[in-house]
Amino acid sequence: MSDTGSRFLPSGSSNQRRMMEASKAGTAVRPKILMIAGEASGDSRGAELIRAIRKKVPESVFFGIGGDRMAGAGMEIRRHVRETAFLGFLEVIRHLPFIRRVFREMTRFLDERNPDLVILVDYPGFNLRFAGIAKKRGFRVVYYISPQIWAWGGGRIRKIRKTVDHMIVVFPFEESFYGRAGVPVTFVGHPLTDTFHVEETRESFFASLDLDAGGKTLGLLPGSRKQEVRRLLPEMVGAARILKTRIPGLQCVVGQSPTLSDEDYAPFLSGTDIRGVRGRTHALMRHCDALAVASGTATLEAAVAGTPMVVVYKMAPLSYRIGKRLVRVEHIGLVNIVAGRRLVPELIQSGARSERIAGTLWPLLVEEDPIRFMREGLRETVSRLGEPGAADRAADVVVRFLGGADKG
Repeated sequence: MSDTGSRFLPSGSSNQRRMMEASKAGTAVRPKILMIAGEASGDSRGAELIRAIRKKVPESVFFGIGGDRMAGAGMEIRRHVRETAFLGFLEVIRHLPFIRRVFREMTRFLDERNPDLVILVDYPGFNLRFAGIAKKRGFRVVYYISPQIWAWGGGRIRKIRKTVDHMIVVFPFEESFYGRAGVPVTFVGHPLTDTFHVEETRESFFASLDLDAGGKTLGLLPGSRKQEVRRLLPEMVGAARILKTRIPGLQCVVGQSPTLSDEDYAPFLSGTDIRGVRGRTHALMRHCDALAVASGTATLEAAVAGTPMVVVYKMAPLSYRIGKRLVRVEHIGLVNIVAGRRLVPELIQSGARSERIAGTLWPLLVEEDPIRFMREGLRETVSRLGEPGAADRAADVVVRFLGGADKG
């Protein structure tokens, strides 16, 4: 992977000197890293990065905002992602007092713990502002998993140029985007090329759910936020009911987020024979015949699985109207953005109705040509995500910011 911003890496800071002197003296180097990942997908990426950094600098100390995965990687969690994941402008406005309180807490935490480095993972509404605070206080800032500012026009790029020391990006088009804007950047490839593994066979997966491994199966993936589940799952369940009348024996399984509880899904699944799966989403994606997927990283995961899909996106009407005026991309789904074309159908807002979802999924479940066409397109799209080793390459960038304290 390329590293167009290596010439921008800092040198000569007091923290670097401290760690280099400790390294020469043979004493343990314990760099302190503040990390903020405010959503479930960021929690996964953050955990991978923590583990990769610790392989190179074993004594690293991590603290900040994250979830169960980052906690499992050894991070001290100040606030959990289940508290901080909001969808849409209205939801953010509604929770502004809480968000401001968390922001103040993290600012105090920054001052109290005096980290050697701040690593921000996606979550742009919070993290871009926090980058400015950290930079003003003299801390170095690395941003992993770029906010989708390439979809929002150029306004935020100026802020990033002033407040972020280095962008670590996972899509090749992001490297050229930041490079043209003069932002130090390294493209490391997408972590999904490392993390998407399915060991369960189709037979064992379906047996564990008391389903028929030979039966046609539809997967429902309504997202990782409560707002997404409330808006999308009823429509997805409605589509499943319609398809069941047209495809005898059709089985349906919903992928449940580890950040949500059974109670978040129960009102929509009550009275149905739809199974729920938690912690085995990749197996669900791989072994289903087609998927209805909430727009987001899950669309790329489904692409890696190679399973035909429909992307569904629905948010508060006012939030959508505001976003539509601001967003400047042709596609909503990441899978289509990476593909550079409308490979996967996108059903947005009023289009995300049960009848439309069912009608769009129908050929992807029963017609050979549409199924083959989409599978071929998904394979080509995944090839653009880069080679395995993304987290390790991202950790190399971090280690250089920590003063070359690589013991491995």
